[in-house]
Amino acid sequence: MGIAANGNEGVSETIRTTQGALGYIELSYAEKKKIAFGSVQNADGAFISASISGIEEAASSLKETPADFRVSISNAPGRNAYPIASFSWILVPNHPKDPNRRKIVMDFLAWALTDGQRFAEDLYYSPLPRDLTLKINSVMIAQAK
Repeated sequence: MGIAANGNEGVSETIRTTQGALGYIELSYAEKKKIAFGSVQNADGAFISASISGIEEAASSLKETPADFRVSISNAPGRNAYPIASFSWILVPNHPKDPNRRKIVMDFLAWALTDGQRFAEDLYYSPLPRDLTLKINSVMIAQAK
């Protein structure tokens, strides 16, 4: 039997209120709503519970990032790498209709990649690896011209 729910908020609430429920949500929702979660076997054979450090290890295993940033860190190598890790994606149009909005969005993204990284762990997210933030930032600068 399956129960549908919309987004992490809906799924996490359904899991929290349904006895015996099993589902997949972001770590931040599980932590905020105090939802118990189990361990998953990773590529190195270790059983790992979701954690910021496990997601960081998965992200840090990335050796090369293609120009279009299409990468996966799922089932990444590493003794403590959490195997169901992923990046959160932000899609921004190259040519938005409103240049003022573009500037606001780009300023926010520049902050998120630099000073904003220090807030990640408090929100149950892993900060991005430094080399990745530098690469993203260089692409943003190039596109801003």
